[in-house]
Amino acid sequence: MTNAQLYTIVALCIYAIVMALIGCFSYGKSKTLDGFLIGGRNIGAWASAFAYGTTYFSAVVFVGYAGQHGWNIGVGAIWIGIGNAVLGCLLSWLLFANRTRKMTKKLAAKTMPEYFEKRYDSKGMKVLAAIIIFVFLVPYSAAVYKGLGSLFSAVFPGVETWVWMLIIACLTAVYLVIGGYVATAYTNLVQGVVMIAGVICLIVAVLNHENVGGLSGLIQNLGNYKSLPGDPNPITGEQLTSIFGGSSFKFLCFNIMLTSFGTWGLPQMIGKFYAIKDTAAIKRGTIISTIFCVVIGCGAYLIGSTSRLVLNGQLPEGGVDAVIPAVLMEVLGNGVLGLILLAVIMILLLSASMSTLVSVVLTSASAVSVDLIPAIRKKNMKPETQMLLTRLLCFAFVVCSFIFATRNIPIIVNLMSFSWGLVSGCFIGPYVWGLFSKKITKIGAYAGILSGLLTVGGATLVITLTNNFSAAAAKSPEMGVAAMAVSMIVVPVVSLLTKNKDIARVDEIFECYNEE
Repeated sequence: MTNAQLYTIVALCIYAIVMALIGCFSYGKSKTLDGFLIGGRNIGAWASAFAYGTTYFSAVVFVGYAGQHGWNIGVGAIWIGIGNAVLGCLLSWLLFANRTRKMTKKLAAKTMPEYFEKRYDSKGMKVLAAIIIFVFLVPYSAAVYKGLGSLFSAVFPGVETWVWMLIIACLTAVYLVIGGYVATAYTNLVQGVVMIAGVICLIVAVLNHENVGGLSGLIQNLGNYKSLPGDPNPITGEQLTSIFGGSSFKFLCFNIMLTSFGTWGLPQMIGKFYAIKDTAAIKRGTIISTIFCVVIGCGAYLIGSTSRLVLNGQLPEGGVDAVIPAVLMEVLGNGVLGLILLAVIMILLLSASMSTLVSVVLTSASAVSVDLIPAIRKKNMKPETQMLLTRLLCFAFVVCSFIFATRNIPIIVNLMSFSWGLVSGCFIGPYVWGLFSKKITKIGAYAGILSGLLTVGGATLVITLTNNFSAAAAKSPEMGVAAMAVSMIVVPVVSLLTKNKDIARVDEIFECYNEE
């Protein structure tokens, strides 16, 4: 066993013990469905802010996006991190946090489908939303497993990737099933602290690498960069140092919009606003979460932009997904301090992934236990039965995600490409307009969900028939952005052409903004 492996195992054991203790501590606060799903609407500013930020950024961001975009675009990729912090975090908290908290409390809604049912008086919409969440978010969690498993395999090359994914699944299941959202919120707080410390340490280590030469050296050395002979995708120093992404400007814009505005309609992100305890906590949480996202988002893409220098222009054997793991091993693979930092970074990426994973699993499980099954059975379950079912489904979805990730089931892999944009594209219009306008009708909300679904589905079908499915998957960012835009436009337009049949009920709902 190498020193790197030993330090990582020790750090992993300490981390696992802390997570299990938090789960056990939170059990007493998660015996009711409200407590399990939204922490009894009593989560403070720091825990809520870190829960939002850690759910936003997983190992997929570091291993996938930061590595790929940093390698192919250069320093311009940092704009994705800036966009995520300003549009995906700050603006989301300013516009939606307080309204979401007040309206979902008024409606006694614990999930996004339940919000749709009670806001628009439609059980059918609740069922449709629950199905969309189940079909597209479980595959997304499988992508999180794969990203993290490949990273640990870089440090432990003799251990199969599935072993690490199994360890991640067990850790996730333990504290989620025992402690629910309360455990998730407090573990997110711990995970967030680890992520900030890890990213700052990694930035310092990468910038001090001899091939980078600090922040000024980064720009100068990237400007002088020349691709290796025989590189199938040669790139110029001018491209790598272009502040607006150079020839990748259009691609950069679509990714900023998808990953930033996408949070406005994702149930695992919006759910954090249900649980925050009061307006004062929201004000503090807005600042905390934005600072967190600036550090993590911009830090990840800054690290990615150094990759060509650190790796001497040699793309690792595993392609762009292996860029960040290779950078880690190059920068931190030697010396006691470097090995300690490597262990911290591995826990950072584990923390980022697990926080995202538990949020997605909790959202998917509640969509079935709270929204789908009661609607199909057409009668309410006993609270104790629903509570037990939700815990069991959390465990089942962790297992399903693990199986999907290890088996590379083609349909699951394909769904991953579309999950973020499609889910947000379906929900963003009905959710956002439902918070702000009394004039939005049930038909308008339905039109928003279906238009988002059809935009992605229709575009995928056309591109697949005229070219192939791989070409359609490559266009998934553009499809996701289009779906969100269409949903935001269709909802108010259709609502103008239809009538709200229950004005008194809607007026009563909006009274929530005058309360407190």
